[in-house]
This record gives sequence, structure tokens and C-alpha cells, in this order.
Amino acid sequence: MTNIVPQFGVGTFRLTGQTVIDSVKTALDVGYRAVDTAQIYGNEAEVGQAIAESHIHRDDLFITTKIWTDHYQADKLIPSLKDSLQKLGTDAVNLTLIHWPAPSLGISVAEMMHNLLEAKKLGLTEHIGISNFNIDLSQQAIAAVGLENIATNQIELSPYLQNDKLVNFLQSQNIDVTSYMTLAYGKVLNDPTLTEIAKQHQASSAQIALAWALQKGFAVIPSSTKRENLIANLKAQEIQLSAEEMQLIAQLERNGREVDPENLAPQWDV
Repeated sequence: MTNIVPQFGVGTFRLTGQTVIDSVKTALDVGYRAVDTAQIYGNEAEVGQAIAESHIHRDDLFITTKIWTDHYQADKLIPSLKDSLQKLGTDAVNLTLIHWPAPSLGISVAEMMHNLLEAKKLGLTEHIGISNFNIDLSQQAIAAVGLENIATNQIELSPYLQNDKLVNFLQSQNIDVTSYMTLAYGKVLNDPTLTEIAKQHQASSAQIALAWALQKGFAVIPSSTKRENLIANLKAQEIQLSAEEMQLIAQLERNGREVDPENLAPQWDV
């Protein structure tokens, strides 16, 4: 089964203003064709500007955005997505995700997913999916709108947070797994195991972490403001890790979660 989500995209979390315009334009210039943003990042207009200035045909791009928790209700989700589309300068995005399950809001998974499916039916988004959902909530989303309407679950995954239970569940359902924070805010970059493997491949530890994620079947969306890093990240696709190397990286698991916002996150599967 082919993946819906391109295996390699550029992320824009924590990038704003001219910084994000330059980052996305550079990424598109060096060969990226998937761009990940979100309403809460406050950079959709700048991402849209970068895309417009890159003059790459819209059909060649895969644009993902995420609905923020304030907009899950029926009367808010579609207007908020239309606002995102206007900022991004497009009639439709390729993928729209529910950003966090936010159980404290008291909005059921079924309700938020039905509202998102409505946006798909209106042609505002080609695919829909979820982000930061645990197994139970993923099952609720599937029950609400059908497996065919869950393109991906975008979750924090890195060599330090491998989330095997959740990953195994998603892959058993043929739901694409998208990894964010694959480098754990840079914490994995000095890891001795990754550094040693990197030497064997004449690569960087960042490239090894990304290659590990790709070999696990995950889509990745690393961000960078530096042209050379954007290029280097893409080259992770050329690295083939051995079974032994993958096993060494498997042993780095330490439940090293970096992102766990109160009231937004679910009870994680451990």
C-alpha cells in the first residue's frame, strides 16, 4: 500500500516571520515538495508567501495544516480552515489534522472527526487525519469516520521515544505514521551510539536518526533555517542502516517525551 503522506517534508514549528519564509523557500529550492504547518504556529500566511514566491506548481506540492483546539466545534472548524486556505494561498490543502485530542475540552473524538470529514466533503482538504492521538483515541477516530478517512497520525517519535505500542497499532491498520521531533530538539545529536553509526556511514548523527525513522516506515518533517542542513536532512534518504544498526538504535528507547502539554495531550500508551 502506498503512503498518502510523502516520506520527507519540511516542518515549520517555531519558525515565524521572515525566518519561515526563507526556510520554506530554501527547502523548496533544494527539492522538498511537502510542507507541514499548523494554525497555532501563526505562520500559515508566511508559508503561503514562500510557496507563492517559489513558483512551484501547486499540484507538485503536499501541504499539511492542523486545526487548533479552539476550532473543533461544528460552527468553527470549517471557517477556520477556510481562513488557513486563504493565508496559504490555495483552494485546498492536501492534509488537515486534528492537532491535539484535548480531552479537557469536552468535545468527543467523534464530533471533531465528523466536523473534519465535512471539510473533506466540501473539497477544502484532500485527506484528513489526526495528531497526538493514543491507541484508544485513534480507535475512536476510526470508529467515527472510517479507516479510509484517517491518512496519518502525526506523533512525536525519536530514537529516545519510539512509542512501539502506538506505532505497531497504526501500522497494523495501514495508517501512515508521521514522526515529528525526530531529533528530540537536538538531544539525540550527541548520542554516542548514533555518532558511532554516523562515522560508519560518513554521515551526521542527525542523518542517522532520520534514516532510522524512514527505515521504520515513518514520514519525517524536520525543520531547519540553514540551507546546508536542509540539504543534509534530505540526504538521509540515501542511507541504508543494517539490521544490527537498527537494533542498536532500538535500544536507545527511554520514553524521552519532549512535548506533553497539559489538557491537550492524551494518556500515552507505555
